[in-house]
Amino acid sequence: MDNAYKMIVDLAKEIEPPADGTLSRTVFQDERLKAVLFGFAAGQELSEHTASTPAIMHFLLGEADVMLGGDAVVAKGGTWIHMPAKMSHSIRAKTAVVMLLMLLK
Repeated sequence: MDNAYKMIVDLAKEIEPPADGTLSRTVFQDERLKAVLFGFAAGQELSEHTASTPAIMHFLLGEADVMLGGDAVVAKGGTWIHMPAKMSHSIRAKTAVVMLLMLLK
């Protein structure tokens, strides 16, 4: 039995949003999950796109405008969003943002 685990004590501190631009860092990956931490500077965006697998966006810090299909929502620290595969979505950071993206394989 494999008892290996990964623990991050303060996920929001694992990435610093840049002064300008977007950073991403994979914090975990196995055969069922890929977890990527994003740091967005205020005003940065990911244009509309889709993912081939279901995904979860968990906003840890900041505020962003998010498009989910045809719905516009505001995501703040603590917001959790599950998206089915192939759902179009985009993100525009209103402030510096830290977000965990989990791609479910």
